[in-house]
Amino acid sequence: MMARRGVELTAVHFASPPYTSELAREKVKRLLQKVAAYAGRVKFITVNFTHLQEEIRDKCPEELSTVILRRFMLRAAERVARDEGCAALVTGESLGQVASQTIQAIACTDAVASLPVFRPLIGTDKSEIVELARRIDTFDISIEPFEDCCTIFTPKHPRTKPILHFVESGEEAIDGAALLEEALQNLETEWVYPQ
Repeated sequence: MMARRGVELTAVHFASPPYTSELAREKVKRLLQKVAAYAGRVKFITVNFTHLQEEIRDKCPEELSTVILRRFMLRAAERVARDEGCAALVTGESLGQVASQTIQAIACTDAVASLPVFRPLIGTDKSEIVELARRIDTFDISIEPFEDCCTIFTPKHPRTKPILHFVESGEEAIDGAALLEEALQNLETEWVYPQ
């Protein structure tokens, strides 16, 4: 949707090998090839989040782990965006679709960002998203069953209405700054072109 507005896209993908496979990354690349038909080329940057996710799983409150992970994803994406000269972040969240996409969870996530975060799908429901995916020919790829960062280590009972103070306190169990630096040290970057 942002590509239709003439926005140049840099895509950030979070991988956690060996929990996520190279096939998951290739799936994202194939999706970007479809998007590139509207946007021209897309810069595709992969961030390795394995160690960070393991630390969150092992040391942070389980019910807050998804929101804590999303906050680190936003921090990493913002660092990449600034390094790439991007003026905003764009995510694919749709309000209420999953535990990390409630108003309260999004507010906790956004608290770490200083760049604007655009969410063009925020008010759409699942059927509208499926219809859009079919229209731009990404649906069949998007339903391929590869694990991604958001589906590994999923808590049994995620907090749907997290309170920022408790999320920040939960993050203190790990050395977030060092883990983020580690994740950002070895980015994989490539250009993706229309198929």
